[in-house]
Amino acid sequence: MRIRVLAPLLLAVSMTALAGVPFELPRDWLMFGGDLQSTSANPAPAGITAANVIRLRRRQVILDGVVDASAIYLHAATVGGARHNALFVTTSYGKTIALDADGGQVLWEYTPPSYRSLAGTRQFTNSTPVADPSRQFIYAASPDGYIQALAVSDGQPLWRTSITKLPRREKMDSPLKFFRGRVIAVTAGYIGDAPSYQGHVVILDANSGKILQAWNSLCSNRTELMDPDSCPQSDSAIWGRAGAVIDPLDGNILIATGNGDWNGTTDWGDAVIELNASATEMLGNYTPTNTEELNEDDLDLGSTSPVLLTQDLIAQGGKDGKIRLLSRQSIRGNAPHKGHELQMVSTPSGTRLFAQPAVWRPPGAQHQLWMFAADAGATAAWELDQGKLVERWSHPTSGTSPFVADGLLFVYALEGGLNVYQAASGQLITTLPCGPGHWNSPIVVDGMIILPEGNANRRATSGVVNIWSLAGAG
Repeated sequence: MRIRVLAPLLLAVSMTALAGVPFELPRDWLMFGGDLQSTSANPAPAGITAANVIRLRRRQVILDGVVDASAIYLHAATVGGARHNALFVTTSYGKTIALDADGGQVLWEYTPPSYRSLAGTRQFTNSTPVADPSRQFIYAASPDGYIQALAVSDGQPLWRTSITKLPRREKMDSPLKFFRGRVIAVTAGYIGDAPSYQGHVVILDANSGKILQAWNSLCSNRTELMDPDSCPQSDSAIWGRAGAVIDPLDGNILIATGNGDWNGTTDWGDAVIELNASATEMLGNYTPTNTEELNEDDLDLGSTSPVLLTQDLIAQGGKDGKIRLLSRQSIRGNAPHKGHELQMVSTPSGTRLFAQPAVWRPPGAQHQLWMFAADAGATAAWELDQGKLVERWSHPTSGTSPFVADGLLFVYALEGGLNVYQAASGQLITTLPCGPGHWNSPIVVDGMIILPEGNANRRATSGVVNIWSLAGAG
């Protein structure tokens, strides 16, 4: 490991009165997006402001792999018998690495048994791990199709469970989620869509790794984890950057699928699906009226995960350059629902949307709700006004999945550089230097910005994570 230092929700500590008792907000970032909905917005002060962002110092840590995903973070975690502000990442060939966020040292590294056979091949993962609320275990995916529970203290596996019968074709693409003792994982497919594969939602018991339930986006009348060749239909990947989006009130699971057959009964390609928390019942569904055209033209509806704006409203982006506003109530039930969108707006530059939008409620203005998205040509902001998305600003800079903290919007440009904007106005404050990326995205936590860089498609076995902090910190 080499370290270079270069010169110039629920995160930072904030003492709040709760029933007259001081309350310390947690400083962890347990999963992609920071919460079950994957809002990627930090509701408490994170320590990075418009005044100090230009004074941040960057530390680059060279890793044994490319992290084409996002990091998670635990404040003052017990690792190796000592307290560390620790970040955790999974590399494209399945190594999960714990780092000291202040000094950049590797605290432990878990290497799956398949690493030697897969390193440098087309079989890789873009998944982000998840930590359980007790901070004792993190759960990570590897491209051999396995989920593993790893001890935060030393990286030793508690269990490993395969969630696909054909990992060469069913990809571990999206972040994992954790809800009430269960790990929620989804599967996708690889570039080229070589058959056969299907998208699966798999629920695992966090203590044992036992598969509790599988829901299949094709042949959905079958409840077992299928051999992909046993279903006559192929594709319908679940590959949005947020994976499954979870309603925190009841645990209901929202997903979007990619290209595949849609028949409104057992095959659910190019659809938004809501399942109950155990994935045993479909509660709602939607597909556009031109679903056959989307399938034929490789314009996946599910290139992003659903965005839970309110208890009823969902935004759903796609590769066709559109963002659709949907009502959960209007798509309720297992009868097929085609069309009837509340609104359709263009993606930021009218091109394909692969990044997950961020959702922000400004402090002190909880009646306001903003959504930010970025694509290969622009970054844009909308405000939800009287049940409709109203564009407030747009900037002609590319980006991956945005992140909001302290009223600032952080967007990693595909060609390199981390752009920092005033969230409400779109004013560009600065661009922090870093290399190009792909699906990587930043987190802003505990006075730091943490951003992996690189592209898994290049099949490298080393990579970089950037850690920015104030001079003298760490």
